[in-house]
Amino acid sequence: MQTGIHPAYRPVVFRDRSGDLAFLTRSTIGTGTGTGRTVEWEDGNSYPVVDVEVSSASHPFHTGRARVLDSAGRIEAFHRRYGRRQG
Repeated sequence: MQTGIHPAYRPVVFRDRSGDLAFLTRSTIGTGTGTGRTVEWEDGNSYPVVDVEVSSASHPFHTGRARVLDSAGRIEAFHRRYGRRQG
């Protein structure tokens, strides 16, 4: 690897406040230079934190609150609008 061209790969905490979930992983994501936002983790160390809007704790697909589309009704509306082809 060439030196000086790769971003820093370091531990970062991703936090979903609406889903009350935080997890520690390694990432090259920037956390906003100069903000100094860190969080104290369970191991006693401080890590940079990135707040996310959606995670598996708050996404409707993963929580079971997903809205089911009425695909049969949509197909019937299509056939009413454009008719059925006689084959």
